Amino acid sequence: MDETTPAPRQGLTRHTVVSAALKLLDEVGLDGLTTRRLAAELGVKSPALYWHFRNKQELLDQMAEAILLAGGMGPPRAGESWQDWLTRRARNYRRVLLAYRDGARVVANARLGPAAIRLFDQELTAMVGCGFTPVLALHTIAAISRYVTGFVLQEQAERQEDTRTPADQFLALAELLDGGTSATLIAAIREGGSPLGEQAFEHGVGVLVDGSAAALARHQA
Repeated sequence: MDETTPAPRQGLTRHTVVSAALKLLDEVGLDGLTTRRLAAELGVKSPALYWHFRNKQELLDQMAEAILLAGGMGPPRAGESWQDWLTRRARNYRRVLLAYRDGARVVANARLGPAAIRLFDQELTAMVGCGFTPVLALHTIAAISRYVTGFVLQEQAERQEDTRTPADQFLALAELLDGGTSATLIAAIREGGSPLGEQAFEHGVGVLVDGSAAALARHQA
């Protein structure tokens, strides 16, 4: 540490910095989250943060790991099928990403930390115990994780950009289509809700889990 960097404030730890950063993230979003603003929230000067994090990306990586761990990473529970576990994992992952403003953006651009990597390896080991090869287990979890991340990225982007009510969005869409409110797209939304809604999310998870079961069956055959 160079001579211009002040000593760390007593009581300021990596955990308190990450907690404050996640709180500030909810207030200002990822684009508004700066080390200067975070330092002001903590009552210190910006250089004091570098006792705990070498740069902003390292802080973002730690924030991402905190979000991931809050989602309950780890192998299936006793007696839980791998299908039920993957479905629960996907739902929990989406829940924690949505719990933070720009949560999906933070995680999408981060590197996994040691704690998350160890839990991820336990998940893969559990899937191998269910008959998956290591690579099939890796590709399966990665596919579902990326699906959830991408889904939430769109969810959070849409929430920020479109201030219209759902009814106004529905009418505006109908005006674009030749069939108006009778168009196929409108019928689909009327029956199943938004393409970024709960029913759409569950459908995607189900497709991925069913596809994983088919891939496993092909391997075992």
